[in-house]
Amino acid sequence: MRAWAELLRVSALFTVPGDALAGAAAVGRRPNRSTALAVGASLCLYEAGMALNDWADRDEDAVDRPHRPIPSGRITPRAALTAAGALTAAGLALAARAGRPALTVATGLAATVWAYDLHLKHTPAGPAAMAAARGLDLLLGATATATAPVASVSAEAPVAAVSAGASASAGASARAVLPAALPAAAMLTAHTYAVTAVSRHEAQGGSTTAPLAALGAVVALGGAALRERQGKAGGSPYPGRGGAGAPGSRAGATAPAGARTGSGGAGATAPAGARTGPTASARARTGPTAPARLLLTALTGAYLRTAARPLGHAVLNPSPPLTQRAVGSGIRAMIPLQAALAARAGAPGTALAVMGLVPLARSLARKVSPT
Repeated sequence: MRAWAELLRVSALFTVPGDALAGAAAVGRRPNRSTALAVGASLCLYEAGMALNDWADRDEDAVDRPHRPIPSGRITPRAALTAAGALTAAGLALAARAGRPALTVATGLAATVWAYDLHLKHTPAGPAAMAAARGLDLLLGATATATAPVASVSAEAPVAAVSAGASASAGASARAVLPAALPAAAMLTAHTYAVTAVSRHEAQGGSTTAPLAALGAVVALGGAALRERQGKAGGSPYPGRGGAGAPGSRAGATAPAGARTGSGGAGATAPAGARTGPTASARARTGPTAPARLLLTALTGAYLRTAARPLGHAVLNPSPPLTQRAVGSGIRAMIPLQAALAARAGAPGTALAVMGLVPLARSLARKVSPT
């Protein structure tokens, strides 16, 4: 069991659920059953990538890291490759349960993971491919959540018509709300790119350029997280939380026929699961409250503290141990970054839930290295 825990890097597993939860927050939806399916798919695809990574690097690890499970003989290459294939299939199956749009994104994510591990990792495109995988993971959560089936429909609506309408509206809903998730996906992508660039030197060390560039990226991302993104109209600082044309606003939003909306008035429309009503409107007019700003500041500070300090040490002394520590901290820093993105999107409950994963990740990292 310990060999498989090392192969799959289970201590890094806690950085995965926040992708889908941050994606759900970015599109203005509460996590639902489809979000849970997206989390499950993400976990499977992430672990598939871990197993495939060690299978592809088994010859290199025999020289640089002979203690790893495959070169040490504790796990056979065939078993690792079989696990990668089985986990990929399980991830796609879970994504399919969340709907066709989610499966489309998950397929792209799986293809990116396999392309990275089998070829792109040792090319200049490697960091970009790994970063793209993280961004797609957040978009998977956003897509699955946004296209979740309508919870309740009119009793008079024929079942076939409702099913057809829900299927047709899924793609339209995804197209309507996904742009709101792109800024969050871009920030997570940038962080992943920076950490991956540093990881390329963790075995030999010796590079100050990569950790210095990553340190600059982390500081810039912290500043970007604190800057509230204004909507195109209505002044809403949170995407999908009010403002004209935003998902969840009363104007311009649509819902499948018979769907119940939060405002409850006749003719009021909104995407299924969106937060509507006076609360959203008030938030659009007044912006974030002082506690919300305080939470966002605290979460951004946690992100900077987790990622920046080890990178600074790696800049001053780019030895393999300090470089590896910077990479491990950069991986764990994804959790407070995801939480900050959720808080920035106006979902403090989701943000706190994501931060609840930090103690678990820290505790397990003492037993199993995330790198």
